[in-house]
Amino acid sequence: MWTVVYVAQSKHEMEKIEKKLSDQGVLVKVKKIGKNNDDKNGLYEILVPQAEVDDAYTILTTITF
Repeated sequence: MWTVVYVAQSKHEMEKIEKKLSDQGVLVKVKKIGKNNDDKNGLYEILVPQAEVDDAYTILTTITF
């Protein structure tokens, strides 16, 4: 089962988080939410397998924006 660990506020933020998690070996899915057609802005759910949630949260605390 996939679990949302973060909601990114922009595509740039989503890409940064996705790369950081992937680089650390965490499987990542991204889902755009909302009806905003602008790819640069909008909300993106960052999902990871439930078994990797703790690892993902630990990694998320190291990301600076």
